[in-house]
Amino acid sequence: MKPFAYLRARSTDEAVRASSAHPGAGFLGGGTNLVDLMKLGVETPDLLIDISRLPLDRVADTDDGGLRIGATVRNSDLAAHPAVRTRYPVLSQALLSGASGQLRNTATTGGNLLQRTRCPYFQDTSKPCNKREPGTGCPAREGAHRDLAVLGHSEHCVATQPSDMAVALSALDATVHLHGPDGERTVPACAFHRLPGDTPHRDTEIRAGELITAVVLPPRPDGAGSLYRKARDRASFAFALASVAAVLSVRDGRIAHAALAFGGLAHRPWRAHAAEDVLRGAPATDETFARAADAELAAARPLRDNAFKVGLARSLAVEALAELAADS
Repeated sequence: MKPFAYLRARSTDEAVRASSAHPGAGFLGGGTNLVDLMKLGVETPDLLIDISRLPLDRVADTDDGGLRIGATVRNSDLAAHPAVRTRYPVLSQALLSGASGQLRNTATTGGNLLQRTRCPYFQDTSKPCNKREPGTGCPAREGAHRDLAVLGHSEHCVATQPSDMAVALSALDATVHLHGPDGERTVPACAFHRLPGDTPHRDTEIRAGELITAVVLPPRPDGAGSLYRKARDRASFAFALASVAAVLSVRDGRIAHAALAFGGLAHRPWRAHAAEDVLRGAPATDETFARAADAELAAARPLRDNAFKVGLARSLAVEALAELAADS
């Protein structure tokens, strides 16, 4: 067992100072992913900074009609929150489709965003992995990659980002609020996670010492409905083979607002900008929905064993958009 120090932070400033002073430190919220990775030897922090008791556990309305979600709000509490269930059902559905009830009772908003890939090569320290140890290679490209990326991957990494919640946040145009040594800043949720390029070990845009303090949702677009659909190998406690978060409003038979994000296909939640361009102002028909999905998924580069993900994602998107259009 690798020894490590423990600090219970009394404020966000203390947590940030401690992290800045110890480059090998890690923040501990629910620990549902971090502790597992420590047991595997993948993560080896020399200091754990416990932020679970900081006053970051509230969900509150913003002045403009949006919602501010503290970083330590538990996934189960967020999924059940009345404002989330009524105004942002896609987020509640995404949360409830992930993990298990016991894990959702412990996992936090910030930790959910920061969970790392479940690629088997990343989790096995006896295997090479560019994400875990840059420069060692990506055996998944020629090995076991059925569950891995078809969009945005590189020769250095084909891992996928596992968060369901992050896919919904991307479609909702949420912003991630960070507090660090240089003060506070925000990053759009759809740009918070990085594509692998030649630096696959960098999962997110977080800078050294920064702490997620909140996620903020903008007001819901007028008349927009939303939903989350996920395909997986078993009915519960399984990561997405493909998923979609959709937000749609229709007026007089035409699409007034459309936002779409895919999960399970890339190194980050994949905001479907090409599909959205096809959807806006177009008739709300199955033909339009299929054309939009095809426009986005034309960029897919499946590997030997995961081409099925492209058709699966297409079906999920068309069905989700059709269901929202029928309800509008």
